[in-house]
Amino acid sequence: MIDITPHFADDGTLARVIPGFRPRPQQLEMAAAIARAIHGNRLLVAEAGTGTGKTFAYLVPALLSGGKVIVSTGTKTLQDQLFHRDLPAVRKALKVPVGVALLKGRQNYACHYHIGRAQLEGRFLNREDAVHIRTIAKWLMHTQTGDKAECTGVPEDSTVWMAATSTRENCLGQECPNAKECFVMAARRAAQEADVVVVNHHLFFADVMLRDEGMGELLPACNTVIFDEAHQLPETASMFFGDSASTGQMLDLARDTRVEAVAGARDFLPLQDATRSLEKAARDLRLAIPGENARLSFEQVGDKADFLAALDVVEHELEAFVGLAESQAERSEGLEKCWQRATDLHARLTNWRRLNQPDTIRWVEVFSQSASLNTTPLRVAEIFRKQIEGNAKSWIFASATLAVGQSFGHYCGELGLDVLDPPPDTGMWGSPFEYQDQALLYAPANMPDPNSPLYLDAVIEAAVPVIRAAQGRTFVLCTSLRAMKHIHEGLESRFHRQALDFPLLIQGQASRSELLERFRQLGNAVLVASQSFWEGVDVPGDALSVVIIDKLPFAPPDDPVLKARVDWIEKQGKNPFMEYQLPRAVISMKQGAGRLIRSERDRGVLMVCDPRMISKPYGKRVWQSLPAMRRTRIEEEVVAFLEALPPPASSAD
Repeated sequence: MIDITPHFADDGTLARVIPGFRPRPQQLEMAAAIARAIHGNRLLVAEAGTGTGKTFAYLVPALLSGGKVIVSTGTKTLQDQLFHRDLPAVRKALKVPVGVALLKGRQNYACHYHIGRAQLEGRFLNREDAVHIRTIAKWLMHTQTGDKAECTGVPEDSTVWMAATSTRENCLGQECPNAKECFVMAARRAAQEADVVVVNHHLFFADVMLRDEGMGELLPACNTVIFDEAHQLPETASMFFGDSASTGQMLDLARDTRVEAVAGARDFLPLQDATRSLEKAARDLRLAIPGENARLSFEQVGDKADFLAALDVVEHELEAFVGLAESQAERSEGLEKCWQRATDLHARLTNWRRLNQPDTIRWVEVFSQSASLNTTPLRVAEIFRKQIEGNAKSWIFASATLAVGQSFGHYCGELGLDVLDPPPDTGMWGSPFEYQDQALLYAPANMPDPNSPLYLDAVIEAAVPVIRAAQGRTFVLCTSLRAMKHIHEGLESRFHRQALDFPLLIQGQASRSELLERFRQLGNAVLVASQSFWEGVDVPGDALSVVIIDKLPFAPPDDPVLKARVDWIEKQGKNPFMEYQLPRAVISMKQGAGRLIRSERDRGVLMVCDPRMISKPYGKRVWQSLPAMRRTRIEEEVVAFLEALPPPASSAD
C-alpha cells in the first residue's frame, strides 16, 4: 500500500501547490483509513467534523489507488466545486496522469434538437424565456460541454431550460437527427474512459435503477465508490427506489404529443383532441385533492368520491391516449417516444391504484399547480445492501454528520450496512476548530412549550437582542415554511419599531445562490430560511456570526412516509422515537449547527430556542452530538460575546 503521509506534511506535495494548505492530524488519519479501505477492498463509514478537510482526505488516496473511482456528491454545486477546483488542485499536486470526467443527469445538458424545436415553435411562458432561448442558442455554438451551469446568461432555474434540455422520456436516442453532437452521449463516453468520475447522488441512483431494469450502465464499472455528503443517501435512495405518476408528467406528455402530432400526424385529429382531454383530466385530478404543499397518505384521499372519480377519468383518458398514440407511432421518432411515455405513465398510474404490497407506502403530494401519486419503500436497507454486495470493491461513506453521539448504528441500519459480513469499518474525526473559544451554544431560558401558540413570538422576542448585538449577520433556520413566514414578519415589524437597519432576507425571494451572494455582500443581513438552507451552505468570515434554530428538527408526525415507518418499527417491538425519529433529528441538527463555524477565525453563537434540548431526557443526546461549544442560558453573556466581535464590513467602511 502506498504511504500517503508525505503528501499531507508541512512541506508535502499538497502544501507546495495548494495556497493556504496546512497539515491537520484528523485529515491525515482519515486519509490513511480511506487508503486502507481502498487497498483492502473494504467498506468505511467516516464522519469528519467541519474543517477536517475531508475532500482532500479522500481525493489523495483515490487518485493514488490506480483503480477506477466514482465520487458521488450531495449536490450539483458541490459536484462542480469538486471537479473544477479541488480535483485539479490535487491532481496537479500529486502529478498523477489520471483521467477525470464530470457527469450529470441529462436535464443539465443543452439539447440541440429541443432547442431547435423551441426556436421554431416560438411558444414560451413569458417574454423572458423568448430572450433566454436566443441566449442559449448563441452559447450552444461555442460550448464544449453543453452543461447549462456554464451558460451564465441564463439562470439555472429558468423555466426555459425545460424546452432546451431533454428528459429520459422525450429523448430520441440514436434516432435523433443531432445524435452525433449530443452532449449527454459525449459526457457518458468521457465517463466510460475516465479513471475518476464525479457524479451526484441523484445520478448514481438513477444509474442503479437503469441497471436493475436491464437497460445498461450509465456509470462505468469501477473499483471504488466514494459518497461525499453521505448522510443524504437514505432519503435519496427512498426517492429512487420508489415510483411516481404526476399531473405535471401528464401535461408534459399532452403538450409534447400535440407538437409531434402537428409535425408528423397533422391529418389525424383524434390524437390532438386526446391531448386536450388528457390535460383537462390531469387538471381536474389536481383540483380534486384539497390543499397545497402537503403530503397525504393514501388513507386520507383513497375513499374521497371526488378524488376517485377524477382518478377514474385520468386512467380512462390515458388508456385511450395510449391506443391513439400507438396507431401513429410509426410516423415519426417523436410520436413513437410519446406512445412509449404514455404506456409507461399509464402503467405507473395503474400500479399505484392497485398496489397491495405491505413493504411499500402509497401517498400523495400536492403542490399549488400539480399533484403526484407516489410509492416509497418502507425500508431501503435490503435494496441498497444488494447494490453494495454486487458492485465495486470498496465503498467510502463520508460526511460531517453520520453519527448520533459516538454511534453509527442508526445510519448503518438505514442502509443495510449493519448486517454485512464482514461489518463496515468506521471512523470519527472531530473538527480541528477550537469551539470552546470560537463559539457559544445558547439555550434561552423561560421559553414556552414548542406546541404553544405563543412559541414563535417567544422565538422572535429572544432573537431580537441577539441579532442587535451581532449587528445583523444572522441565519434564522426554521423547521417549517409556516414558522419561517411568521418569524420573518415578526422580525420585520420589530426591526421597524426599534429602528434596526438590518437587511432582512427570506428564502424564496430569489434563488438560493443569489440569496447567499446577497447575504455575503451585505455583511450585516438577516436571512430567515427553511430546510434548503440547513446544509450545503458555506458563509465563512464576518458576514455570519449567529445561527438561530427555532425548534429541534423532528419530521412532521403526520408525514405519511414517516407515519408508515413509525408504525412498522412499533410492530417490530421497538421504540420508533429513540431508534428513528430522534437520530434523524440529531443528524439534521448537526447539519444546521454546522453553518456557523466554517474556518479557524470564525466566531459566533448557535442559539437553539427549543426548551426540550434542556428539559427532556433525550435533549442530552442532541447537545452532546453538537460541537463542544461553551454553553450558556444567560442572554447578557451572549450579548457581551457578540459585542466583542469586530464590526461587520458594512459598518466598518
